[in-house]
Parts: sequence; C-alpha cells; structure tokens
Amino acid sequence: MIAILCLLATPLAEDIYRPTNWSAMGSDRKASVAGDLLTVLVYETAESSNATRSDSKRNTNVGGQIAGGGVEERGALQFGGGHSGGGAVTRSDRLVAQITVSVQRVLPNGDLWVAGQQAMRLNGEASTIGIEGRVRPEDVRGDNRVLSSRIADARILYDGKGFVAGSAKPGPVQRLFRWLGLA
Repeated sequence: MIAILCLLATPLAEDIYRPTNWSAMGSDRKASVAGDLLTVLVYETAESSNATRSDSKRNTNVGGQIAGGGVEERGALQFGGGHSGGGAVTRSDRLVAQITVSVQRVLPNGDLWVAGQQAMRLNGEASTIGIEGRVRPEDVRGDNRVLSSRIADARILYDGKGFVAGSAKPGPVQRLFRWLGLA
C-alpha cells in the first residue's frame, strides 16, 4: 500500500519542467509568452522622388482669298499656343527610436504578435510612437531586442503635436487654394 502511495505522489516530469519558466544557464531570457516585454530598435528611412514634365504646342492656320471685278482681298487667321510645365516632389523621412512593446499573443506557428505605444512631451511638443506586428523568435537578439526591419506586417505610427508640428502644416488659405487646384 505504501509503495502505491509513493508512486502516486511522485511528481511527473511535466510538473517540474515548464518551457515558459525555464531557460538554459548559458542563454539570455528572451520574450516568448504573452505579457513578456521586447525592445524594438526603430531605424526607418524612406526617400521618394517624383518628377514630371509636359510640353505641348499647337498652331492652326486658316486663310482665304476672294477676287472679283478688279478687287482682290486676302485674309488670314492664325491661332497658336503652347504650354510648358513641370513639377518635382522630393521627400525624405528618417525615424530613429527605441520602444518597449509587449507580446500580445503567441501565434500558432510560434511567432510573437507584439504591440506597444510610447508618448513623450518635450518643450511643449507632444509626440507619440506606436508599433505593432509579428516577430519571429529567432529574430530576437540575446539582449531581448529586435530591429524594426525584422517585424513582419509592421505598423509603425509616429505623430506629433505642438508649435513645430503645426508650423509644418499648410494654413487654411493654402489648403483652400490646393482644394481649388490653384496651388
């Protein structure tokens, strides 16, 4: 009877080892379950350039002559016009930041769905950065960091409010002219 009780009281290996609570002595603790934190190093650079040029020229000539009884009249009418136009747009954006996000859930294939937001207020300027996306566990470095370029389905949002951000936006007159196609 005592031998049967000892066998029933013996802990099973599954009770001792839980993969979410155990890490090897020679490894770093990396994010692996919902609620874990992960630092994202944001290094995003985007540049775009677009240029267009259009030229057109049109000439139309109409002429005629009337003659009768010693009177000869000639007339000519000429229309012409041309247009030359062009435009260019160049844009360059750069965002460098670090933000700590949390693992929202572990996807069926083991990837981590992460999301987080950081708000800052500095000298009257408010800025918010948010990140959301899918991270492969093998892309998480030993120091529990991942580059933003290694986040799949990434959504990186950056927004600012304040005097500087407001100064960069066109005023109501410029917006009206743009809406009317005059600017």
